[in-house]
Amino acid sequence: MSWNTLSEKQPYVTKLLTNSINKDRLAHAYLFKGSKGTGKKQIAFHLTKAYFCRVRQSSEPCGECSDCKRIDSGNHPDVHIVEPDGQSIKIEQIRKLQKEFSYLGLESKAKAYILEHSDKMTTQAANSLLKFLEEPGQKTIALLLTENPQQLLDTIISRCQVLTFAPQSNTQLIDTLINNEFPEHLSRTASALTNDQTEAEVFLQDEWFVQARRNVLKLMEELIQRPQRSFLALQEHWYPHFKEKQQVEVGLDLLLIWYKDVFFTQLDENHSVVFNDQQNLLSDQALKRSQRRVHDQMMLILEAKRRLQANMNQQLLMEQLVLKLQEG
Repeated sequence: MSWNTLSEKQPYVTKLLTNSINKDRLAHAYLFKGSKGTGKKQIAFHLTKAYFCRVRQSSEPCGECSDCKRIDSGNHPDVHIVEPDGQSIKIEQIRKLQKEFSYLGLESKAKAYILEHSDKMTTQAANSLLKFLEEPGQKTIALLLTENPQQLLDTIISRCQVLTFAPQSNTQLIDTLINNEFPEHLSRTASALTNDQTEAEVFLQDEWFVQARRNVLKLMEELIQRPQRSFLALQEHWYPHFKEKQQVEVGLDLLLIWYKDVFFTQLDENHSVVFNDQQNLLSDQALKRSQRRVHDQMMLILEAKRRLQANMNQQLLMEQLVLKLQEG
């Protein structure tokens, strides 16, 4: 790992930090805010290595010295990691941290601490940390990581240099999910529903979502190839699976993604297609429908989503939608 590699995801953050390292102007406390998968933890550890490495080249830690290796392994005596104990970070954890920092560094005057999910501090822990931030040691650096900065005390935020981590691009999210050993076709589908890695992984770990994708594809296959069987497909595949309002909304989103894919296929923008394992079926529908008709079908689904939120009967909603999608 290097700053150059990290800058591929977060060019602004890495540039600011490397400039600060080179000018010896690191702040005493940073708040890294951004959704999961944006590289907050990786950059926090790399910054910590650069802070302690005694043979770094410019802003780049060597990665080979004892400081770098022990930070990588989580065994550096002057680097402290605080994570939620159960559901929260408790005051006892912050007090223990303060006690550790009251001692001189074991191997240098420098000390660092990383608070993961810092928004999960209890009120007492947050107030205790606030006092800690108000009186930093001469060679102390604090790195607070959060996905929900709105849950932190304003007074804590005001004492940190806040760095916003840009969300992953759709391509980056797909690559991350695939690297986490999720199938590509499912990763592409989940990333089309959400840009949040945590939410995407929840989808991918749920067999309901995997089956939902199959059922939507089954409905589309009937609509395209055997439209007279569409209502039977609703009875056999849709209603038994999409029972709750929120589930129906996911199903409608998947239908909308399908028609967007048809539109992209018509425009020869295959790189934007989500259901890329269904190219034959997409090409078949792209040939049989005009771009105007596909646009109208997407509008029908958006209208169905609006009616769903207005608490229209779900079965009637789907029957009307399928009937309209068959037209033309």
